[in-house]
Amino acid sequence: MKKKWHTKSVSDIFNELKTSDNGLDDQEAAARLNEYGPNVLPESKPDSYFIIFLRQFKSPLIYVLLGAGFLVFLMGEFVDSLVIAIVLIFNAIVGTIQEGKAQNTLLALKKFTWTNATVIREGNEITIPGNSIVPGDIIVLREGEKVPADARIISVNALKIDESALSGESLPVSKVPDIFEREFLPLTEQKNMVFKGTSVLSGSAKAVVVATGIRTEIGKIAKEIMAVDTEIPLKKNIRYLSRAIIIVVAILNIFLFLLGLFEGKSFKEMFSTLVSLSVSVIPEGLPIVMTLILAKGVWDMSKRNALVKKLQAVEALGQADIIAVDKTGTITKNELFVQKVFVNKKYFEVEGLGYEPKGKIKIGDQVIEPLNHEDLLFAVKNAVLCADARVFFSEQEKRWMIGGDPTEAALIILGQKIGFHKNILEKEASLIVEMPFDYNLRYRACLRRILGKPFFIIIGAPENILESCDKIWHLGKSYDLSKEEKNNLQEVFEKMSSDGLRVVALAIINNASENILNKQLKNATFVGFFGMKDSLRPEVADAMARANKAGVRVVMITGDYKITAIAIAKEAGIYKEGDVVITGTEIEKMSEQELFQKIKNVSVFARVSPAHKMKIIEAFKANKKTIAMTGDGVNDAPSLVSADLGVAMGKIGTEVAKEASDIVLLDDNFGSIISAIEEGRNIYRTIKKVILYLFSTSMGEVFTITAALLLSLPLPILPAQIIWLNFVTDGFLDVSLAMEPKEKDLLSKKFYKPKKFLLDGIMLQRMILMSLTMMFGSLLVFQKFLEYDLVKAQTMTLTVLAVFQWFNAWNCRSEDQSIFKTNLFSNKFLLGSTFIVIILQILAVYNTFFQKVLQTTPISLYDWLLCIVVAFSIVVIEEIRKLIFIFLKNKKIFINN
Repeated sequence: MKKKWHTKSVSDIFNELKTSDNGLDDQEAAARLNEYGPNVLPESKPDSYFIIFLRQFKSPLIYVLLGAGFLVFLMGEFVDSLVIAIVLIFNAIVGTIQEGKAQNTLLALKKFTWTNATVIREGNEITIPGNSIVPGDIIVLREGEKVPADARIISVNALKIDESALSGESLPVSKVPDIFEREFLPLTEQKNMVFKGTSVLSGSAKAVVVATGIRTEIGKIAKEIMAVDTEIPLKKNIRYLSRAIIIVVAILNIFLFLLGLFEGKSFKEMFSTLVSLSVSVIPEGLPIVMTLILAKGVWDMSKRNALVKKLQAVEALGQADIIAVDKTGTITKNELFVQKVFVNKKYFEVEGLGYEPKGKIKIGDQVIEPLNHEDLLFAVKNAVLCADARVFFSEQEKRWMIGGDPTEAALIILGQKIGFHKNILEKEASLIVEMPFDYNLRYRACLRRILGKPFFIIIGAPENILESCDKIWHLGKSYDLSKEEKNNLQEVFEKMSSDGLRVVALAIINNASENILNKQLKNATFVGFFGMKDSLRPEVADAMARANKAGVRVVMITGDYKITAIAIAKEAGIYKEGDVVITGTEIEKMSEQELFQKIKNVSVFARVSPAHKMKIIEAFKANKKTIAMTGDGVNDAPSLVSADLGVAMGKIGTEVAKEASDIVLLDDNFGSIISAIEEGRNIYRTIKKVILYLFSTSMGEVFTITAALLLSLPLPILPAQIIWLNFVTDGFLDVSLAMEPKEKDLLSKKFYKPKKFLLDGIMLQRMILMSLTMMFGSLLVFQKFLEYDLVKAQTMTLTVLAVFQWFNAWNCRSEDQSIFKTNLFSNKFLLGSTFIVIILQILAVYNTFFQKVLQTTPISLYDWLLCIVVAFSIVVIEEIRKLIFIFLKNKKIFINN
């Protein structure tokens, strides 16, 4: 078996990869790039516009229409088949353009995230694109840079890596060039390796690249994610609706075909009519309108810094019941600063926010002079000496920034607020040795020489440090720490945690031996607690208010201590008294059924791992909830894929997280998620309006023909006329309805999740009522003119059905608002389209070309007025229904489904 890279010496790796400390030459690098491929993560290859175009025809509804068009063509009805073909091609072109735009936008984002890398080629240090790195390259890593590939450390200078994107652990990892002989070692313990996608917090290093692209550890995860196929709710709903329509059309055609033959109609006449009727019933305009509605939603979301990768995803987000958010970077700013210090039984408040090293020190409301408080100075001075980070003002960003571990940077900033600068303090406290943060021990430490004596400083988790302390520091001396005092300190720790502070403890060992790092920590002297705060993002309060208004439940997922998590969630408005909080340890002990029951009232998940997140998602899904999950790290990718909607952070998110997600928040703004929900709900309402319009008009035509056959009447409308109504009249008005403006205060309106077929009870009632109104009105007009002339009667039926559709489009703008109270000019598209279809209908009746194609004849002004009066009945009927609807709703006896 081939040995792992971390078990090999640098010289062995050089020999195996045929490289050296001087790196590769350009010719060899080019050959290896050709052999191994670009250093990019595996991803779905962008589809060509031709493939996207062909995909527009991948729908059961489109299959039926293609079949209908082909059969009509075989029967010699070339005009009908040509019209069907033109509409399908137009639909495909629009869908292709919209999908192509979305794909290109994502590609642009990926190019924006590509970074350069520093390598040594032929002994010279040069900068190249990160995707050009190959195995055997010698890379140079510096503070603030991303690690471009998996590599084995050659030499280091106090290198610390943030591996949270890969492991989920937020604390930095110190790297060394040593050999680790244990072969099967977790990635987090491979201290002589660096991995693609992680970040350099501090220090520098040289390393030899051992894996690129898909062969990296991140690449392996990304490859697994690509194999996962997910289906969002809207796709399922459309698939169910399509199947139902096809079944209904098949049954209806068989019934009407037999009925027509029984009534003496010819086979060709019935076949042609039923094909046309099938075309009418099938809402072939629905795919293009869906695309337009979703594309409009995508465009609106892009203006709010949310990149929607899949058109249907924004509608699906509108159905979200649960938003599971990460705390850091989503709820909070990810800018840690010390807010409170506890030393010698006193609390010191620290003013100032973020990374700017300015702020006064207070006890209560009284500003104090730190120099007068010996124990405070002692605690802060030693915290600064133990911390390893830097604070600087970025001229490019025009703000204060940090390098290194955020917790240690917060201590450096506190020191600067008091007047301590590490480089000056170190002149009297030289460093002997330091120990980076240890995940098992939960602390970091350093040994310094002060006044000629070794002095050991420890900073870390309060529960671990308190356990090792048997003394307490007070005014320059150590005193024995009683059990009661230790219990009091534990209470202080919990009190600070309950205030939403991340607490670290400071302890010292005076006159320590120089081999103390190899010994178990004990007999330490407790000095104090530092309470750190990560401020809430400013938009959180408003976003939570909007989420509550929308009836969306927000839950917080964090790795923080339980008490701290509760406090932050309470401040954010996520946690309320009586809510349940579950820790990762508790999740591990629960059965699936226990978690299924418990999760119904949980608002905070604390101390959780990526594996726990997967269990949380499955439990919510088992409760029939639609869950949107936010994430930024590689370890979040499986949960982003598993959730109904994955939402990745654009700034702090990794490439893998963005690839796994459905939506990318370019500004990491939590409020954008709520805006997306609002947009999704608006899209659902708009889709309902279009479906109502298309189906009610189609059913009106079906009911009219069916009733005529049952009454042994001639066909009241011809196949070409059916296609005219369906493609021309409907084709303009349904697209215009798709542009209906967003309703005011949409989030506060009761939201009913879509049924399996996208139809609810009210929609079905309205469809049937409108369709029957069209049927009775059309047959009334048809029979009135039938005694004079069949062609005139069919022309009148065509015209009255067209006018019915004009009025019906305006009816469908609102479920409960009167057509007379709706702003006539708020949807200029509908106003313009109505004018266009009126002109087209006039042409259909009076233009000689259209008269031949549609078999129509001119009608009089009186005939037009009759059609308008009869068709206006659909407005009267719908206005009465709306009044009853509002009455029942106000009486709270209204049931939607």
